[in-house]
Amino acid sequence: MARILVVDDDPMITMLLRSVFENAGYDVTEASDGKMATKRYRERPADIVVLDLVMPEKEGIETIMELRQDFPDVKIIAMTGGLRGQTEVLLTAAKDLGALRTFKKPLNPDEILTAAEELLASESL
Repeated sequence: MARILVVDDDPMITMLLRSVFENAGYDVTEASDGKMATKRYRERPADIVVLDLVMPEKEGIETIMELRQDFPDVKIIAMTGGLRGQTEVLLTAAKDLGALRTFKKPLNPDEILTAAEELLASESL
């Protein structure tokens, strides 16, 4: 069973994504910020990391850079509602740093699930 690490400081988003992925048969682990996410990933690597870009402690861009440096093959899906007027800038930066898919909030759960399934089906990107 594939493992997905969901990283978001909004409990409603985390709960939504947990439900979507578990209903599709995936094992889900959660983290509420980038610091906790990198710790959890080191303890038990996930097949995909789905993370928010705006969080306390360690934000998503920094988390992407750290995960990519230490685990070059990590598959990352980035998402954000952004800071006013910064959504596109953040998503572009995430993609430039190694996020394989990016999404604006509010999320479409079916699109996130499809993206995860496509990434899991690919051998390496």
